[in-house]
Amino acid sequence: MMADQPPPLEATPLLNEVPLLPHMVNGDSIQQVILVQVNPGETFTITTEDGHIQCIQGPAHVPMMSPNGSMPPIFVPPGYVSQVVEENGVRRVVVVPHSGEFHPSMHPPPPPPPPHVPHYMHHPHALLPPPPHPVFPAVPGTGELPAQFMHQPPPPHVFQEQEPRSHGRTNFIQRDERSLKMQEHLKKRLKDRQASGHTNNKLNSPPSSPHKVLNSSNATIPNGNGKGQQGAVGALKQKQIGKTKGTPEAEMGESDTESRKCDTHLSIGKPVVSDIQARSAVLSWNLPVSSQNGESHSHSPAAFTFEVAISNSGKNGKFKSVYVGEELTITLPDLRPATDYHARVSATSSSIKETISELVSFTTESCEPDCPAAPKLINRTKNSLSLQWKSSNDNGSKITNFLLEWDEGKNGPFKECYYGHLKQYKLTKLAPSTRYSLRLAAKNDIGMSGFSETVTFGTAGVVPPAPAPPTLLEAGVTWMALGWSPPAGGALDDSLTYSLDMEEEGSGYGFQPQYNGDELSCTLRNLRRSTSYKFRLFAYNSEGKSSPSEVVEHSTKPDRPGAPSKPVVKGKIHPHSVRVTWEPPKDNGGSDIYKYILEISEASVGARWEPIYSGAQREHVCDHLRPGTSYRLRVSCASKGGDSQASDVTTVTTAAVPPGPCPAPALVGKAKPKEITLQWGPPAVDGGSEITEYLLEMGSSEQEERRVVYQGPAAEFGVTNLLPGRTYSFWLRAGNKVGFGPHSEKAELCTAPGPPEQCCKPLITCKSATCAVVSWESPACNGAEITEYRLDWGQVEGSMHIIYTGPCQSYEVKGLTPATTYYCRVQALNVAGAGLFGDTGMVTTPPSVPAAVAVLHLLEEDQMEISPPFSTCLAIQWEEPCCHGAEITGYNIEYGEKQLVTVGRNTTHVLENLLPDTLYRIRIQAINSFGVGPFSHSMKAKTKPLPPDPPHLECVVFSYQSLKLKWGEGPSRALIPNPTQFNLQMEDRFGRFVTVYNGPCHTYKVQRLSESTTYHFRIQAYNDAGEGAFSEVCAFTTTKSPPAPLKAPKVIQLEENTLEITWEPLQPMKGDSIVYILQLAAGREFDQVYKGSEPCFRLPAAQTNCEYRARVCAGRQCHDLPGCPELYGPYSPSSVFCCQRREPGPAAAPAGAELAQSGKRLREERVIAVALLCGFAVVAILFAVVIQYFVIK
Repeated sequence: MMADQPPPLEATPLLNEVPLLPHMVNGDSIQQVILVQVNPGETFTITTEDGHIQCIQGPAHVPMMSPNGSMPPIFVPPGYVSQVVEENGVRRVVVVPHSGEFHPSMHPPPPPPPPHVPHYMHHPHALLPPPPHPVFPAVPGTGELPAQFMHQPPPPHVFQEQEPRSHGRTNFIQRDERSLKMQEHLKKRLKDRQASGHTNNKLNSPPSSPHKVLNSSNATIPNGNGKGQQGAVGALKQKQIGKTKGTPEAEMGESDTESRKCDTHLSIGKPVVSDIQARSAVLSWNLPVSSQNGESHSHSPAAFTFEVAISNSGKNGKFKSVYVGEELTITLPDLRPATDYHARVSATSSSIKETISELVSFTTESCEPDCPAAPKLINRTKNSLSLQWKSSNDNGSKITNFLLEWDEGKNGPFKECYYGHLKQYKLTKLAPSTRYSLRLAAKNDIGMSGFSETVTFGTAGVVPPAPAPPTLLEAGVTWMALGWSPPAGGALDDSLTYSLDMEEEGSGYGFQPQYNGDELSCTLRNLRRSTSYKFRLFAYNSEGKSSPSEVVEHSTKPDRPGAPSKPVVKGKIHPHSVRVTWEPPKDNGGSDIYKYILEISEASVGARWEPIYSGAQREHVCDHLRPGTSYRLRVSCASKGGDSQASDVTTVTTAAVPPGPCPAPALVGKAKPKEITLQWGPPAVDGGSEITEYLLEMGSSEQEERRVVYQGPAAEFGVTNLLPGRTYSFWLRAGNKVGFGPHSEKAELCTAPGPPEQCCKPLITCKSATCAVVSWESPACNGAEITEYRLDWGQVEGSMHIIYTGPCQSYEVKGLTPATTYYCRVQALNVAGAGLFGDTGMVTTPPSVPAAVAVLHLLEEDQMEISPPFSTCLAIQWEEPCCHGAEITGYNIEYGEKQLVTVGRNTTHVLENLLPDTLYRIRIQAINSFGVGPFSHSMKAKTKPLPPDPPHLECVVFSYQSLKLKWGEGPSRALIPNPTQFNLQMEDRFGRFVTVYNGPCHTYKVQRLSESTTYHFRIQAYNDAGEGAFSEVCAFTTTKSPPAPLKAPKVIQLEENTLEITWEPLQPMKGDSIVYILQLAAGREFDQVYKGSEPCFRLPAAQTNCEYRARVCAGRQCHDLPGCPELYGPYSPSSVFCCQRREPGPAAAPAGAELAQSGKRLREERVIAVALLCGFAVVAILFAVVIQYFVIK
């Protein structure tokens, strides 16, 4: 037998013979096909749904369906074991014979199938007679052990006393006539086959499979994916076929072995139940006894595996396996009290077939009830709780009473509050707003059960008392932290919430809720500074709301004041003092200023601020200052809200004075025979102004007359044309922009012996473009040995500097510039001094690579004739460096991530295809025929961002003479500076777009337009990055204008009760006809009496001596719009008239006078109305002008 996925349908010879089961083709994805392999020479019998028996000859594969894909346990006969092997993710059930390596004691047999073993076929409606070959009926109902193998009755001499057994099913004793006849027919065929000695079928067939062993235990059809079983059965089949091909003695020996195996019978006695308790019992049994050919044999306990199954639903009910092992006595746990049980024991051995004992019945003892469920609350009041509960399982003895206990609301020990048989109880005389814990137990004749879970219920409460007013915990400028405590006298276990109301002083809104929650504090924010607020507090519980607390008043703190004005100088600035004054701050923070702090600091970098004044005055004299020194002044103020920021800084410079005396001039080096070089330092006091010049005076020792030998800014001077070995006196004075200071102390100096003679012209040799060797000859020393030489070097003959001093007569000059002419000269020195410089020598260095570019900068838009897009371009300019003797042929420009571009000899270039709004580092190097020079310094430049895109243009208000346009997202008026500007253009009648608005606003109203006319607009945005593109052209159409107001209608009395009302007609408006609506009022309300195109209406049946008012309005019928809507203008002024009764003769004169008087009154009212209308128009125009000038512009 094999369990595997089905092969292709064409390979199964059964498909034309066995109909598929109904649940094999229903498309259920969790179902699994089980293939039963029928070997050659075997016959497989199944029972179909209609009860017929169908036999299938091997070889064949019989597909069967597992509804839920589960794998039930496999029951195998003695001598065989089942193993589950997994190969390549496929599970296989292998049935193999027992060997020495596999023993039931090491691998216990699989447990019986669980109660949810799925159906493989439909339940048969009749018991199958025992056929001469295996019969596989369907799996029985859920919870029963399947009887998939039914054996044929054994021969009388072997199994005469054996009764057929079915695990968990009723033995079918009464059989119908058809079954008995079929059984007799099969017995006859079996006897005929045994008598004729036909053993070929048996020899050619494989050994007895789990479905062909006689008198074996019931085995289930395996459910799962496995191919190992097919291989094992196939191998076993080949082994048996090899034996059949031997001698007749081997065949006879094998037949005798099988006959002896079939003659062995195993029996086990009925188990014994002892020590029966309410929830357990002890079950014991004896070892099985095997009999063979009428002889009994005993075995050791280790040779058997026992399985115990019990049922609490009768002998024919469902049995559940509770034990599998080798023990002979077990304790059955987890039994139900007062319940009837049936138990049986089955024994299995590796060499002997399974046997099942007789059923033993017992009943467990009764006990106390199970713990009941917790009571439930069905009603509550302030003083009572109504409870209800249900009974629990009585465990065989009827529940007689219930015990209800409570803790009396004290969280203490439980006490009895009710004992009786009722299932409900009402607790009375309880305290309001109190929580009580309760538990329940049940009692029967056996005893008392355990208590249920503890539940807690609370009685209804009362409204909490008024709480204490909130207290101020902490206050700030715009916030306050308030706290409160629970109301005194309230229940401690009440869950209270609080509501805090606040009233702002002078707001007029009364108390407004600010907080609602269960916390005892809250923080109110966004309050006004230095403002008093009133507060009250409410407390809530589940019963309602308390009375408010007393009203308390708390205030926020004042804010810091603003900075005072910038200090200003008052009066004249003196060298040592200055007077300053200042104004108070514009915002004092809500409290008075009580102190100003004036601070001073020198204008030098890093100087510290020092306070020099603190007080309530706004003026102070700053003294003890140094002349000509710059000082910085600032002022701050303080109030109850704190210290303000410092004001803007004022810089004051005190007046300067002449400088003080200088130190005496000193000799620089050694005195020369004809020259003395003097050096001096600045005076200790410069008078507050920079020293601009010095005045050096000289006098001989014999004469007191002084003469000026030097006047200038230098601090060193050489006095020449002196006589050697003479003493001279010198005085020094320092001067600034105010004047000269006093003389210094006298300095007396003497000249020295004579210096050497003038040196010869030096000899210069170039070693490279940047190195040259200078050598010279020694001149006459003039009586004193030459101690050193000085080499003067420079690019200009008159501007050279000493680069070498020493005794050597040659020097190597390095770091020269290629292709450059240099000049040099040499001077000799001895103890007497330095001689004159010799003749100047000249040399030109050879050419080399160019020098580095010194000047590199960015070009702006106004510096270029053609302005490129600076969002993606950068224009740079540089100065041509020194070529070092070879003409420059080009430049390398490096920018960005070391991107290199080469240009020609021009000194400007535009870098293109750059990223907008990106910072670049740029440097440049020059190129000539000798190579590339060094890079210049790096310059950072940033591209501009892209110009803005045009916004979406839409019309928000349509009118017959104006259109209000809106674009983008932002305020309609530019209240703050906006970097983005907009250019709105409208197409004129010549097809040109003309700018109608340019500014930062997002709306604009275009006026003075024609009615029912389409206008085209486009818009453009621009900012510092440039002008963006124009948007798409948008078309908007003005609406049609309503007709103009009419004059008051005229009324003419035609007859005594007939009036004719006329008014001025209007001309059609652009092809639209005009209709009129006439309304007439005899009291306060007007009623429509006429609508039409005629400018007159005749009113019949008018009441005499009744005053009427009539008004008319014109309407425009828009024929070009769908539905021809009508557009009405305003109503005309009302005409007042009265229908007079006509009388003949003299009575007509008074009526005419009265009519004239009423017409005069009507004219006066019209004049007043026109005057009022003109006044309103003038006021409206003035308001429009003010708004246009002060708000929009």
